[in-house]
Amino acid sequence: MKQKRKFGLMLVRMMLLTLVLIAAVGAPLGFQPQGMPEVKAHPMKEQAAVGSATHKVNLAAPQKVQTVNNSTNGAAATAGALASAKPKKKLEASQVTKKKAPGKTVYLTFDDGPSPHTDQVLEILQQEEVTATFFVLGQQAKRYPEVIRRIVDGGHALGNHTYNHDYDALYDSFGHFWKQVKATEEVLREITGTRTPLVRAPGGTYGHFDKTYFNLLEQGGYKVFDWNVDSGDSKRKGVPANEIVSHVKKEKPQDQVIVLMHDGGGHEETVKALPEIIHYYKKLGYAFSTLSAEQKPVQFTLDPGIGKKNRPIPSAEWVASNVVPNAALFEPEIPLTVEAGNVQMRLAAGEYVMQDGQYLAPVRTVMERLGADVYWSEATQSAFIEWGDSSVIADTQRGVLTAKRKDGSDVEWEVKFERKAQALWIPLRPLLEALNHPIVEAVSTATERRVTAQ
Repeated sequence: MKQKRKFGLMLVRMMLLTLVLIAAVGAPLGFQPQGMPEVKAHPMKEQAAVGSATHKVNLAAPQKVQTVNNSTNGAAATAGALASAKPKKKLEASQVTKKKAPGKTVYLTFDDGPSPHTDQVLEILQQEEVTATFFVLGQQAKRYPEVIRRIVDGGHALGNHTYNHDYDALYDSFGHFWKQVKATEEVLREITGTRTPLVRAPGGTYGHFDKTYFNLLEQGGYKVFDWNVDSGDSKRKGVPANEIVSHVKKEKPQDQVIVLMHDGGGHEETVKALPEIIHYYKKLGYAFSTLSAEQKPVQFTLDPGIGKKNRPIPSAEWVASNVVPNAALFEPEIPLTVEAGNVQMRLAAGEYVMQDGQYLAPVRTVMERLGADVYWSEATQSAFIEWGDSSVIADTQRGVLTAKRKDGSDVEWEVKFERKAQALWIPLRPLLEALNHPIVEAVSTATERRVTAQ
């Protein structure tokens, strides 16, 4: 009886061993338990990327930095790690999809406005349910601010066409061109609250731009757009509508079309031609869109004889103080941190601006956050600032900052003051220097700007 029991137990053990062997053979090679993917290393790599993306950069040479979203949420970090752990082939496939060429698109552009004709153009665009880009003159925008607002409210794009379209001044030197671009930029910012990086040269770039113009505008954060379809509406005064339409139709259709038209004074025939031009491109299957800084601009080739004009080249110092820091104006709005006298304060986006290579901010906002006392004299139109042992007077009538030194002497700085919404805005560099706290470092990261003073 005992031998039968032993035999039965041996038989059961042999059957169990056989089942285990079958299961082992049936499992695929490299099998690992599911639910525990090895992704812990990926968040570490993302953290390293964040560290390298937010290194300090000298403000005099701003760099475009690729930012990484460093979320503290564990689930988000795991999701990011899992995404980075996807097979390589799938990533390549998605990249190919992103690079897929866009369909046929037409960009209607209007130069020299706004004018009374601009409202007529806007009405037609609204009726046809299409958008356009308006390259406006600063002096005209200042004259018709309500039209500028209607352009923006209609979903259209604004571009900078300089201030007064004066060829002699604009193409005499790059400094003059830059000055007009900045003047128009400020006019548009005051009306809309935003800046536009889109620029179009009056008359186009050919025969007007040399390499200096192209390079410095790009370095300053601007995108210069010419065109590849000329409507011919500015060939002479009073070009009839049918001729304008004919000019457009004779151009060979391309996938990306930028049409040059004008909405300035004397262009009522362009208004008459516009509906037929829109219908023409609709029949050809084009989509309508606005120009943007993200797309590659259409630009004319460089005129081989442009070097004969012998125009002055801006100095390296002028470029460093005006052009280089300008690009930061078109980056995402980020706060500005100011450290001075062992005190730190922060200005949110909108509480400061960068202008002519300098930060400007409301003097009361800045100084009171740093712990100073600020008084205003209506009689003398001056601000009095007292901070520790330092005393400064901001005389807006003379355009002078005066620092009262301990030895009884006065030190003055010529300063351009601005009045905005009943606040006095002052450049930070001379202000802090007058208060015995000169700026020693200016840095920029992907999420913050910082000025450090003594």
